[in-house]
Amino acid sequence: MNNNIKIKDGHLILPKVGAVKMNQHRDIPENYVLKSVTVSKTATGKYYASILYEYEWVIIPAQVKEMLGLDYSMAELYVDSNGDEPQYNRYYRRALSKLQKMTRVLSKMEKYSENWHKQKRRIAILHEKIANQRKDFLHKESRQIANAFDLVGVEDLNMRAMSQSLNFGKSVADNAWGMFRTLLRYKLEEQGKYLVTVDKWFPSSKKCSTPGCAYVYKELTMEIREWACPWCGAHHDRDVNAAINIRNEAVRIHNEKLAQQA
Repeated sequence: MNNNIKIKDGHLILPKVGAVKMNQHRDIPENYVLKSVTVSKTATGKYYASILYEYEWVIIPAQVKEMLGLDYSMAELYVDSNGDEPQYNRYYRRALSKLQKMTRVLSKMEKYSENWHKQKRRIAILHEKIANQRKDFLHKESRQIANAFDLVGVEDLNMRAMSQSLNFGKSVADNAWGMFRTLLRYKLEEQGKYLVTVDKWFPSSKKCSTPGCAYVYKELTMEIREWACPWCGAHHDRDVNAAINIRNEAVRIHNEKLAQQA
């Protein structure tokens, strides 16, 4: 690209605009080549510049030693194969009553009046705060997992269809599972690690996760949160059992792919 876009002395130099003072979030190595800049404006009037650089990065495939399975949970975001779950604060749900009150106030104002615009901006600020809190949590959670594990298994879920068919739109949007998976994938891949997707029809919850036992509890319903395997007698927490099965299936898929490439 042309040299008409530069970063210099805490300013972003743009064509036709000139030097714009900016808050730079990270240092840029000298060998990075600036390719493009995308400037966007939020509903609260803030401007962000997304700067694309080109650089060489040699990714060495990691040896798979530490593995984790994640079972999607509407309330906790996920339950993992170690029986742990994140302390997710459900930011949208916590702010919902305040949002509803502010929206009611807005509805009683004269449309496009000065007070109407001020109230609309207050609502936009609160929405932006919720989105930033959620994104910050998901970044930290995905980074922690990507640094600790070499292979992570997740289910291939259609979140849009789930939110529409089950009427759980607000809950699904609140935990942003799709965004979490995207963040987790690139954080793993940049370290040569793996995010493996398991087919959504795989019976993760119904299959007994005990090694050597292949029993599938076909009558398992959503209301049943714990069950005992009639074949081996193992007692299962539904979500932890599903996460273990997702982990094991992800490892199988990964090993099968490696064998095909050999």
